[in-house]
Amino acid sequence: MNTHTTEPRPVVPGAIGAAVTGAVLAYGAVHFFSWVERQNAQACETSDGLCWTWWDWAAVPLALTTALIVLMTVYKRLGIGPRAAVVLPTVLLAVFPLAAARADLGWWAAALAGGAWAGSLALAAWDRHRALGLSAAAVLLLASLVVLYR
Repeated sequence: MNTHTTEPRPVVPGAIGAAVTGAVLAYGAVHFFSWVERQNAQACETSDGLCWTWWDWAAVPLALTTALIVLMTVYKRLGIGPRAAVVLPTVLLAVFPLAAARADLGWWAAALAGGAWAGSLALAAWDRHRALGLSAAAVLLLASLVVLYR
C-alpha cells in the first residue's frame, strides 16, 4: 500500500525565503554588472578599437558562482530540495526575467523579478505546489521573452 507522505515543513516560509534570496541576488547582480560597465567604460575610453578588460571575462562566471553558492546554502537551510533540480534552472534561466525587467523599469524591477523567479521555482520543489510554481515560472519566462524580443 502506498501512503502519501506529508510535507515535512510548511511551504510558505521556504518560498518566501527563496523569493527574498532571489531578490537580493538580483539586486546584487544588477549593481555588479553596472559597476563592471562603468569600469570598462573608464578603462577603454582611450582605446579606438575593441577593448576587453579582465572584468569582461570574469563578470559572468563570478556572478553565476556566487549565485550558485548562495542559493545552495540558503535552500539547504530552508529545506528546499532536490537543490540541484531547483538551483540550476533558477540561476541559468534567471537572465531573461532580470534583463527584461531591468531593460524597461530599472534595478528595482529586476529585484522583484528575481524574487518572483526564485520563489516560483522554489515552490515547484514541493509536489503539491509543483504545477503552480512551474506555471508561474513559465509565465514569467514567456513575458520576459516578449519584452526582450518585441
